[in-house]
Amino acid sequence: MALSDLLYPDNPKRRQELIHLHQELLNCMSINFHATNELVGVLNEQLGCTIARIQMRESSTVKENCDIIIRAMSEIQHQLQKIDSDMKEKLEPVLYQRLYDIKEPELEKIAIAHKVFSIVLGEATSTAGMVAVKLLSSNFITLAVSKLISLLAQIGASVLGGISITILGLGIEMILHAILGAVERNQLLEAVRSYEKHLDEFKAASEKYQRDIQEVASLVRQQVQ
Repeated sequence: MALSDLLYPDNPKRRQELIHLHQELLNCMSINFHATNELVGVLNEQLGCTIARIQMRESSTVKENCDIIIRAMSEIQHQLQKIDSDMKEKLEPVLYQRLYDIKEPELEKIAIAHKVFSIVLGEATSTAGMVAVKLLSSNFITLAVSKLISLLAQIGASVLGGISITILGLGIEMILHAILGAVERNQLLEAVRSYEKHLDEFKAASEKYQRDIQEVASLVRQQVQ
């Protein structure tokens, strides 16, 4: 009897489900690496940040790759907070509040933000204010980043967090052997079910994160053209 049959005697289809689960994880992680680098590019080029790009490490574990993304996202949060502090320091209180006033016209907010970046950077691109407004006053990137950091931490701490990325292409038996090295057999099914739940949330959050960043990047490209 195959190991996977022993683990899932009532449902052999679980083998393929587990393979699919891993592939979904890899797809989501790939989305996050790509989207994060795209946002890093915008921040570095438009707002004067110096954030390092990240790369998925196929020789590392799921958790180690989650940690790479978490560190990059935490640095993005730090830089956005610094930008917000610069805004607050260099603007009159009334002008600063206008940046976060939902009733304030966006063009007015962009003009205010661009004024600050012209001071901070010495010379700012015409899109700097627009990017700052999109990233700060709307909070949509900040909220997406916070959500993903939480989910990545949960995934990294899960039973599959210790599995190497490279093992995912070696077949279901190797995957199951690796997992059994981390938990007792009678804990596996419960852990995988929990992991599936996390992955559903992770997939949705990853796709939203990518869409939000693409919106900002698209605006930048339109201004350059």
